[in-house]
Amino acid sequence: METYKDHITLSPDMNEERLNKLRELFPDWFTQEGHLDINEVKKVVNPNGVEETERYEFRWFGKSAAKRNAFTPTRATLHYDEKRSVNAETTENIIIEGENLEVLKVLTSCYRNKVKCIYIDPPYNTGEDRVYKDNYYESKEQYWERSEYGTNIDTNSNTEGRYHSSWLDLMYSRLLIARNLLKEDGVIFISIDDHEIHHLHKLCDEIFFEENFVANIVWQKRTSPDARCNLGPAHDYILVYAKNIEKLKPTLNKVELTEERASEYKNPDNDPRGNWASVDITGQTGHATESQFYTITTPTGIEYTPPIGRCWALSKETFNDLVKDNRIWFGVDGTSRPRKKIFLSEVDGANAWTWWTNKEVGHNQEAAKELKEMLGAADIFDNPKPTRLLSKIFEIATKENDIILDFFAGSGTTGHSVTKLNHQQLAHRKYILVQIPEFTDKKSPAYKAGYKTISEITIARNKAVVEKYQKASEGKILDEEDKQQLNQLGFKVFTLLKSSFPRTDFTPDPTKNEEENLALFQEYIKEKERQLTIAFNEEELITEILIKQGFMLTYKLEKQSRFTQNTVYWATDGEKEAYITVDANLNDETVEYFMQHTDKKFICIERALDTTKKFNLKEKMQEKFYAF
Repeated sequence: METYKDHITLSPDMNEERLNKLRELFPDWFTQEGHLDINEVKKVVNPNGVEETERYEFRWFGKSAAKRNAFTPTRATLHYDEKRSVNAETTENIIIEGENLEVLKVLTSCYRNKVKCIYIDPPYNTGEDRVYKDNYYESKEQYWERSEYGTNIDTNSNTEGRYHSSWLDLMYSRLLIARNLLKEDGVIFISIDDHEIHHLHKLCDEIFFEENFVANIVWQKRTSPDARCNLGPAHDYILVYAKNIEKLKPTLNKVELTEERASEYKNPDNDPRGNWASVDITGQTGHATESQFYTITTPTGIEYTPPIGRCWALSKETFNDLVKDNRIWFGVDGTSRPRKKIFLSEVDGANAWTWWTNKEVGHNQEAAKELKEMLGAADIFDNPKPTRLLSKIFEIATKENDIILDFFAGSGTTGHSVTKLNHQQLAHRKYILVQIPEFTDKKSPAYKAGYKTISEITIARNKAVVEKYQKASEGKILDEEDKQQLNQLGFKVFTLLKSSFPRTDFTPDPTKNEEENLALFQEYIKEKERQLTIAFNEEELITEILIKQGFMLTYKLEKQSRFTQNTVYWATDGEKEAYITVDANLNDETVEYFMQHTDKKFICIERALDTTKKFNLKEKMQEKFYAF
């Protein structure tokens, strides 16, 4: 059934989608009018009518409102910023300037189930750090006015009484949407300190489910303790959750052995195959077979059976083969419990563990130095992360063509790290960075260096990274892979702005049904959208419509010369494709072409067609035709 929502560039309505899913699974829970009958749900939850007044749950003041805010569609859109983009014709990287909750909602249209890895470094809740205030709906006009020049971020004062609640509101709504962007084998890494680690763990248990908890990494962020404290904090955490842990596990990569880990390999028996390390050969009994329970006799005659509750991980036949190949170690004197030898020459890497030292992945001072080298000024961003830290995350969690998202982009370390890792591995990972245009303090080094907003720092750093790699390639003979690496450098910049279509301001009458509201809407747009004939930006309209149609922001447009009476483009993002025009009037010749060629999707503006043309195109093209 057609409704007014079909003609508005809203992001997907997550509440409506969830209700539709319930309606598919449990139609008896709904009334004849299509409304959820909560009493029917209660009968299933508690069939005996026994009320359960106490249960374990994680709640705070504002949680329900934060959840509603997450699943309420946005009326915002993204506009392409050509002037600030770098190498836009060939790159697939994206930087988005805008409030990240609204941006995430927009991205749901085109990146749902497409992101392999999310890394975020959200504001730490220390009582002084700033937190985002979700006032888009409370003060929409002021938001748009501020967004042109930057926006102020509220502080989360310890005396506010909502010290933890405000921070949880911030994280809850954003993580709820972020989960929908992850692929089924996707993973999220979240940097955090001691102030909110326990709350964040509970939050992620609820959103991603406890069984999808992967690890809590401890990162040694300092080279020495903070002298200002009796017990100086020298570490942060990185909390890791999968969307589906069983699908994630096979996709995780090993990391290169560090010198410290490699030094653990010795050769006490002078094996000609070189240095080796020994590993346990017992396993859990959950799926063990009878062949995994037997007695092993050492060369000195000592007998060993598996410890209580465990079995041998190898069958007796496999074990005997390893003994013949001198791959079982019984200790120097031949009396020890047997272990398997793993040779350094055969190791293609190591499984990552949860203790990351600053020698291995860098520290705060290194990160500050990297940023200064890129932008030529010191102290322009507080506590950036080192690229070695993020590169290790992406090395473990992603393959060469994956998409990586950071919606608290800050100084832009994620983009820098992805580019650096791509060049090291000759890979083609893509990044999407989102940063609100938060004002820098006028007394700060950032402002004095010319950066009025944090998002300007994000863009400037990644532009400097591009220039660094381009300069390094000058004068060199480049092979095809080198050329591809240079082509993928750069990023397209988009800004979060109000829709180009006045129709997005339409508010339905709650006292009327869908059919009546559709009629009201049609009258509304007849009047309002006459404004579009005065002045509008063609590319902005195309971007907005393509996002609505699920095209990724890496779409390409190619003008079609066969159309002489209208400007028609061929749009493709590698997955979706369509012809599109935003001309105010559609010529008969153009209409006739699409009446005869119905194999490709065609998108136009509804007001470009009279009733007859619209009916004929719909009749001929069916789902291949979309009039916005």
